[in-house]
Amino acid sequence: MIGRILRRIGKALCHRVTVTLLLMGVQVALFLLVMTEFSEYFVYFYWLCIVLSVIAVLWIVGNRSDPGYKIAWIIPILLFPVFGGLIYLLLGGSRLSARQRRRMSVMETQMSGALDPDWKAEALRPFGQDAVNQSRYLEQYAHGPAYSNTEAVYFPLGDDLFPRMLEELEKAERYIFLEYFIIQEGTFWDAILEVLERKAAAGVDVRVIYDDIGSLFTLPVRYAEKLEARGIRCCAFNRMAPVLSLRLNNRDHRKLCIIDGHTGITGGINLADEYINAVVKYGHWKDTAILLRGEAVWSMTVMFLTMWDYIRGHEDLEQFRPASLPEIPAECGSYFVQPYTDSPLDGEPVGETVYLNLISKARQYVYLTTPYLIISDSVNTALCNAAKSGVDVRIITPHIPDKKVIFEVTRAHYEPLLEAGVKIYEYTPGFIHAKNFVVDDRYGTVGTVNMDYRSMFLHFEDGVWLCGAPCLGDIKADFLRTQAVSERITLERCRSHSGVRRLFRAVLRVLAPMM
Repeated sequence: MIGRILRRIGKALCHRVTVTLLLMGVQVALFLLVMTEFSEYFVYFYWLCIVLSVIAVLWIVGNRSDPGYKIAWIIPILLFPVFGGLIYLLLGGSRLSARQRRRMSVMETQMSGALDPDWKAEALRPFGQDAVNQSRYLEQYAHGPAYSNTEAVYFPLGDDLFPRMLEELEKAERYIFLEYFIIQEGTFWDAILEVLERKAAAGVDVRVIYDDIGSLFTLPVRYAEKLEARGIRCCAFNRMAPVLSLRLNNRDHRKLCIIDGHTGITGGINLADEYINAVVKYGHWKDTAILLRGEAVWSMTVMFLTMWDYIRGHEDLEQFRPASLPEIPAECGSYFVQPYTDSPLDGEPVGETVYLNLISKARQYVYLTTPYLIISDSVNTALCNAAKSGVDVRIITPHIPDKKVIFEVTRAHYEPLLEAGVKIYEYTPGFIHAKNFVVDDRYGTVGTVNMDYRSMFLHFEDGVWLCGAPCLGDIKADFLRTQAVSERITLERCRSHSGVRRLFRAVLRVLAPMM
């Protein structure tokens, strides 16, 4: 028993998070030591920090970020002017270093060259001008064309996706590309890894990208090198480093599984056992995915390859274009699917704009699911205006939280929405991680974009916009089934909490963009 405890303590002490925190603590200690040794010069340091804080506030006010994000930073900087500006310079903003931004610009150039020739938003005119406008936006600002001749299959649970994903991976002949925020060893990943190893040994080009922070506690250190030794090309996005100046805000939150350029999967599901309910963490885990087969998968393939090129180096994208496509049902030519990606580096909030467009164009209903309801003023206003106009707006969030403070922030956003007539439900069996919209039986989206500031402004994300697709009926039916096992939240319940708790939630709402 004692030996087991000592091993756990030793493992915790040797974990790279512990080592990183210790090294960062050393940097802080050295900084304080220097301040002590040169205390007679503190007045100069003090005024330097004040100047930096003033510059930071002016910069925040003048930039194009979300107003809520600006307020969340301005308040602590003004309250703590000595260190507020320094903290913002180290941790604030939504951009990587200048060198990384230059490298990221190559991604946009590559994506534009590979996908812009496929633009055809005007083909959506039979679905109305709203559809054309939405499609045109994604073409021009996310370089994501709309495609027909693509089968779209919706999966209401990770449990349903798991066997289908293995089945599709077994069919790979040229390449398999996986890009995930979280990968964790266990039933789900081990089964996939077994297929990947066999395929790699057979000559299939197998590549994996995982986010280093997302998988910080789920994968061993230098896991990419371990996969490389097994014939699988692998790299980690934006590796964590033990320096105070590193910007860690921008994470790769995308989830992509691409097979031979003609079959692709995305959605909220990461490659860890709770996503298929093989283990129980927060009750029943409700998550969703969408599988595409056909023309549109080329867009997802380009998304992956441009990220791979940023991390590992340039390759000719055209060599990965599928020579032929699998046979798909004839009715797939009558609707459109439009994969899109969102980068925090281009100043264009694609994920938020897609959601805003769906809300503002709704005439009958908007049904959406999200694990976190930490919304910007723009989204809050759009939801309230839609509900006040008579649109049936319904939202399902978790009842069992994965992060208690974040859950309080989510609940802090309920009251103004309920006052406007929005209906809010909490998924009582457990945690809902799905990021779905369905609108008027005509439009919808399934993807990785949470309704929070990190997803909308700081992370790399992806999704699939759907127009007229039959699977929209499946998404709506799944929403209604989920609603049936969810608890409706009332305005009276929100107002019944103590004044202290309501004040706490008000503070959380102000600071929400920093979480």
